[in-house]
Amino acid sequence: MAIRPILVIPDARLRAVADPIDSVDEDIKTLAKDMLETMYDAPGIGLAAPQIGVMKRIVVMDLAPEGEPAAPLVLINPEILKVSEETAVTEEGCLSIPELYYDVERPAEVTVRYTDLDGNIVELEAKERLAVCVQHELDHLDGVLYIDYLSRLKRDRVIKKFDKAAKRAAG
Repeated sequence: MAIRPILVIPDARLRAVADPIDSVDEDIKTLAKDMLETMYDAPGIGLAAPQIGVMKRIVVMDLAPEGEPAAPLVLINPEILKVSEETAVTEEGCLSIPELYYDVERPAEVTVRYTDLDGNIVELEAKERLAVCVQHELDHLDGVLYIDYLSRLKRDRVIKKFDKAAKRAAG
């Protein structure tokens, strides 16, 4: 297992669409372990493969409360089947947009279908924090970031800030 670097905006890979995974082989299992280790180290509650520069449709998350045993979830080729009409506004942050948090409105409940690490097809009905996390991480697979749900003014301000930082870092 290895902790991998997390990409930060404006890295163009964060805007790319990830490719489907053909089969759950040892490489995918190793990728999932690396992603979980990277997420725990960050620390975060979710991570999508494009955030570490791997353009594959896989996300990991763990919403276990602090002090409780880990409850890792690995979703391969996830797709949202159903969303509720009811919405909820929650504060979101992102490991690829560090230290910024904004309120985002999303469907309050979703049903997601994915393949697990054993190759089984699983359907999961997600509510509350899990529903938000699922939607946030699946967006990453399609090159969508949570700041895309903000007003144009707020989004442009965030992008400008990170563009400036990237230029400074590049010298």
